Amino acid sequence: MSNGPITENEKRQLVGALQTHRLNTIAELRRAEKSLATIDSADVSEPMTSAWTYYVNHHGLLTELRSLSRNYPFNSDCVEEAKRRVYSDPNSNRSWNLAWLVLTKIQTDQLIPYYARYQASQPAMWGNHAPTADGVAKLASAFVSEWNHAVSQMLRYWERPPVSH
Repeated sequence: MSNGPITENEKRQLVGALQTHRLNTIAELRRAEKSLATIDSADVSEPMTSAWTYYVNHHGLLTELRSLSRNYPFNSDCVEEAKRRVYSDPNSNRSWNLAWLVLTKIQTDQLIPYYARYQASQPAMWGNHAPTADGVAKLASAFVSEWNHAVSQMLRYWERPPVSH
């Protein structure tokens, strides 16, 4: 695609790809979002919003977070709690982009330290033995470091927040 406004045919192809979920990574969705932003067309907002919602609700976001946190896979409960908080936050209507809203909610509500401590304290993490406080603290610290890095890497896809003014 060109750097200028996209053609009507390119728009139709992108919208079709969004509606059929052929674009299913953050990089592909951001590329489509940037291309569609070059045109002034109200009929692209619903397919774009739906594509981001599908990406989050069908584990695309979690999968990519986990691909960035291979040593300590990202906690799914953390993503689910962030989603719950976004849906109950009246300010969440400021953006059409559920992935960005969830990622920023993870950061602003500081969900990672809580879920890191929770996961690190689970006996399953310790071969079904009771962990020591020091062991939990060290493992939680490793989770926090890797998970924060994953969220930061994902948020780098946006030069500025995708919000309505």
